[in-house]
Amino acid sequence: MTYPRLLSLLTFALIALFIASLLVGVADMPIADSLKALFGGGEGPLPMVMREIRLPRALLGVMVGVSLGLSGAALQGYLRNPLAEPSVIGISASAALGAVIALQSGFAALFALALPLAALVGAAICVVLILLLAGSGGTLSLILAGIAVSALSSALTALVLNLSPNPFAANEIIFWMMGSLADRSFLHVWMALPIMALGWGLVALTGRGIDRLTLGEEAAASMGVNLKHLRLILVGGVAASVGAATAVAGAVGFVGLVVPHILRPLVGARPARLLLASALGGAILVLTADVAVRLILPGRDLKLGVLMALVGAPVFFHLIWRMRGRS
Repeated sequence: MTYPRLLSLLTFALIALFIASLLVGVADMPIADSLKALFGGGEGPLPMVMREIRLPRALLGVMVGVSLGLSGAALQGYLRNPLAEPSVIGISASAALGAVIALQSGFAALFALALPLAALVGAAICVVLILLLAGSGGTLSLILAGIAVSALSSALTALVLNLSPNPFAANEIIFWMMGSLADRSFLHVWMALPIMALGWGLVALTGRGIDRLTLGEEAAASMGVNLKHLRLILVGGVAASVGAATAVAGAVGFVGLVVPHILRPLVGARPARLLLASALGGAILVLTADVAVRLILPGRDLKLGVLMALVGAPVFFHLIWRMRGRS
């Protein structure tokens, strides 16, 4: 399959799933009436459901999927490690820690965007720590710094839960960490979109450098790649994308790990080409999972992160089995 044809198929699938996300929900409404309420305006409960509940949820599904898929592909290419994903450098765990502190301290109740803002602050602190710890070292130092920050953030999150005197706050923290796109509004969309767009742009700039890095760090440096500059742009882009995604959707795993693995053979194992394909594939996977949680248990609020783990782990096991068979 040619690269343009692959992108066309992924784009078509994404559009179809975006429409499905708009039409699927607890309220069973005719398709024609739903589309009329979305595009035709008017007053009443149906236009409000379509424009204020389903549309921002579908948009966030695309945005979160693009952020996670793109970041996973970029990190796997830069680190030359097929097991790399956004959580490897601690961004997700640090953003989650910021949100947990906001929930436990009561800051999240002050105004609508307090929770995602606290998560973004956690992600920003993570970037500073990683760059300070990694120093001028290579990819190994970045991995070790990320693992250290991730372990510290996870431990502090567990400590907050352990010492929480309020069981209701602990419950809210646990449910938030499961990941979900439910009850999101355009406030979350407009807050996350500029930060995510900045992250997407930064990660896109690393494509040529990641391609050359497949030959090794010394070869890439001899070809004119500034490795320090490349790392700074990559970490900043991943932090902006994944930090904003975690801030508005909670912890959603496996997207950045599984999607690049599935699509890599279809792009000829070219890291630069894999970036755009994984961005589209990540959006498709998140939208598919979000539609599924509304169909499987519509009245029980099945969490997106839980379903992604239940589906992503077997898919990853299958990929490992295929790699083992080829080796």
